[in-house]
Amino acid sequence: MRTLQELGSNACRGRGDSTLFEKILIANRGEIACRIMRTCRRLGIKAVAVYSEADAGSLAVEQADEAYPIGKAPASESYLRIEAILEACRRSGAEAVHPGFGFLSEKAAFAEALEKAGIVFIGPPPKAMRAMGDKIASKLLAQQAGVSTVPGRLEAIADAKSAVAIAREIGYPVMLKASAGGGGKGMRICRSDAGTREAFRSAGNEAKGAFGDARVFIEKYIEEPRHIEIQVLGDQHGQVIHLGERECSIQRRHQKVLEEAPSPFLDARTRQRMGAEAVQLAKAVGYYSAGTVEFIVDRERNFYFLEMNTRLQVEHPVTEMVTGLDLVEQMIRIAAGARLPLAQKDVKAKGWAIEARLYAEDPARGFLPSVGRLRRYLEPPVGQGLRIDAGVVEGSEISVHYDPMIAKVIAHGPDRGAATAKLRQALDAYYVRGINHNGAFLSALLAHPRFQEGRLSTNFIAEEFPEGFKADRLDARTRRCLVFAAAVLQRRLAERALDGKARPALDDWVVLLGREEHRLRLKPHSSGFLVESELGGGPIESAWLPGEALFCAQLVGEPVVVQVERSGPRWQLSHGGAAVEALVLEPPAAALYRHMPVKAPPDLSRFLLSPMPGLLVSVAVKEGQEVKAGEELAVVEAMKMENVLRAAADGLVKTLHCKPGDSLAVDQAILEFA
Repeated sequence: MRTLQELGSNACRGRGDSTLFEKILIANRGEIACRIMRTCRRLGIKAVAVYSEADAGSLAVEQADEAYPIGKAPASESYLRIEAILEACRRSGAEAVHPGFGFLSEKAAFAEALEKAGIVFIGPPPKAMRAMGDKIASKLLAQQAGVSTVPGRLEAIADAKSAVAIAREIGYPVMLKASAGGGGKGMRICRSDAGTREAFRSAGNEAKGAFGDARVFIEKYIEEPRHIEIQVLGDQHGQVIHLGERECSIQRRHQKVLEEAPSPFLDARTRQRMGAEAVQLAKAVGYYSAGTVEFIVDRERNFYFLEMNTRLQVEHPVTEMVTGLDLVEQMIRIAAGARLPLAQKDVKAKGWAIEARLYAEDPARGFLPSVGRLRRYLEPPVGQGLRIDAGVVEGSEISVHYDPMIAKVIAHGPDRGAATAKLRQALDAYYVRGINHNGAFLSALLAHPRFQEGRLSTNFIAEEFPEGFKADRLDARTRRCLVFAAAVLQRRLAERALDGKARPALDDWVVLLGREEHRLRLKPHSSGFLVESELGGGPIESAWLPGEALFCAQLVGEPVVVQVERSGPRWQLSHGGAAVEALVLEPPAAALYRHMPVKAPPDLSRFLLSPMPGLLVSVAVKEGQEVKAGEELAVVEAMKMENVLRAAADGLVKTLHCKPGDSLAVDQAILEFA
């Protein structure tokens, strides 16, 4: 029997007897543009890139066969300009356009403009996009198609007063959602009248800024919900199939963080029913190409339709890993008129795949965006079940104008445990410096007992990390690994300082993690050392040399990778979801260090500091105004998300240092209290 990969790749090459497109323009940027180019290259299709001023030196531009500028850095002046994309098509001679995800990917007007210009849109028909693109209209259509939907009021809400009345009628908690768009923007959970009033304003503003449409609606919020979606694939000849589900419940601020296929929660019966309803909805709207029907699932496995994404999803690689299909290739073939190369009975999932989204954000600051240049960037080696989808290289710039994703790391294994272990190893070896990122947080999520047991919900992060994330939680294994690694690193550094002079056969060291002391002894052994300590002991083998970013070792027979950076006399070490500072001293120096005073940090409590680079949207107070704890002070926008800054305590505003419209740096003072 042929595999799904063979079925997909041996399909008819194009419309009728003609060939596939010779040249495709990719109306996107970053990792998805690079990912689409890989498939184009494999199929022998020339790939055309477009780029804004901010992306002129990007990896996507470098990898494309041709590239054309389309405007300034803001997306509204470049990637969202339909006429600029059409002009690039005319200049390049591209026969078709792949929109990727985001930007114009779900804009029916874009698909219609391409069609009018004689250019093929690699995606669904505009009619289906319009039907599913509006969350209110799509739920009504789903109800008509016999698909289960969440209780709620689907009409757009006129004002905050109406929002409160509807919320009371449905019963708290409720969810406010933007009618247009997705990605967690314009979504708020409300548990009270006051919360609903504020959420109506902020969700509407956020939706208008992101999608140009301020309409919001209300539906019942499902407690302990799971977010599970079905990948569908249809051709222009009426055949629609599904490729199984993806579990996307690990979310933060309604944006997905980890995704996996299959779901650890679904049984065969629920999987079959969800798949059937997804196909039913797709057929009802005349859908073709790749698309995703998203469901919310409660603790009893009751499922309700959320929305349909009429595009390729960010998390599509996990489906590709378990099915062996290239979804971008299938989209291209379907757009060229080919029939689906397989039937529903041919779809069989093999193994398990998990994807982690590596974001440029600061977990220690509430996951606020981090921007800047990647001064060091080392990807883990791919292959053997590991895939990296990235659109950056060392020296690339993470811009304030776009989504903060650095890369997607996808691991595949025979089962969930093996895929998780492989993904954690990859994150340990993913070395990024110059900006803050969430790599340690991702590893901590994967190591969490509740994740490993598969007890997931969309509230997982809020429940398990209520105070946010700090990479200083050390279990026994991680502590031992970091202490041993720090001692060996310092020993290797000492060897270089001695310039070939012999050291004693035994070495005594003190490793300080903060004020926590660990005494150990190293003895040269084979290609490494034997270690003795109160944490245990055994052989450590490593070929690490000073200056290398990764300490790769066999630690008592177990392979480990520790990220290494020298900071003055200290080591910055990252491994297994922990990032710590280590100071390694010889015992006499350690005895003196114990008497060193601890320097107190400066008192910045009188200032309201910007927690991230961004735009100051508004200031809600004036000089001389008294404020109460919890009162709104200012709103800062970054990466298309609004962040409301509130007073931590009662106080009096002394000085305003910034005004609305100012661009802010991280930790820049916005105002000062008396």
